[in-house]
Amino acid sequence: MNDSDHQPHRPGVPAVKDAELTRESWKIFQIMAEFVEGFDKLASIQPSVSIFGSARTKPDHPDYALAKDIAERLSNSGFSVVSGGGPGIMEAVNKGAYGGKSLSVGLNITLPHEQASNEFQDLSLRFRHFFARKVMFVKYATAYVVLPGGFGTLDELAEMLTLVQTGKTRRIPIVLVNGQFWSGLIEWFRETLVKRGNIDTDDLELFQLVDKPEQVVEAIFDYYEERGFEPSAAEREILLHL
Repeated sequence: MNDSDHQPHRPGVPAVKDAELTRESWKIFQIMAEFVEGFDKLASIQPSVSIFGSARTKPDHPDYALAKDIAERLSNSGFSVVSGGGPGIMEAVNKGAYGGKSLSVGLNITLPHEQASNEFQDLSLRFRHFFARKVMFVKYATAYVVLPGGFGTLDELAEMLTLVQTGKTRRIPIVLVNGQFWSGLIEWFRETLVKRGNIDTDDLELFQLVDKPEQVVEAIFDYYEERGFEPSAAEREILLHL
């Protein structure tokens, strides 16, 4: 008796119905179309800043006014300002940028419970796939600004931190706004992730905390003061593989 006699039966790969295969194949073209349109429309908006925050923030909330102020300052400083194109912080961002001198851009997403696009967009794109939309947030961004938000905001933050940490995209300023909101998470990074060896102490330098709108603009300009906004040849090569 050989060892194969003791191996459990392994199931074969089930056949895929032609109709299902055709449907899945067409999704590839849908995804390609989203990337092509995104690259075509967004390649000319640089320098740009992607801003994130909660879709649930009401217009009378201090974070709404804060986001609007930040976006308008960035727009008047020459940055195209990119948001998710929906309500809450996204609306505040687009509204602030729309009142400034530069482009207000919305990368909208189609959801089961429809996300309504806000009206303050010079350039509006709509995506069906989160991952295609994520690439567009990152690929042309000169900086990431993150205001208080929920799972979606945390997802975008973690995505960017991971891409920079692993060298899959170029290093850019990642600015977290509202130190009180982020303090618990940062403390967990420091006291749990660093101490367990899940991240390095240096990884905590991938982002910075600020509280005031003018500090956001200063942080971005300070980072690029000596090198300019254009990606270097090495950074362009990295972005080609994003």
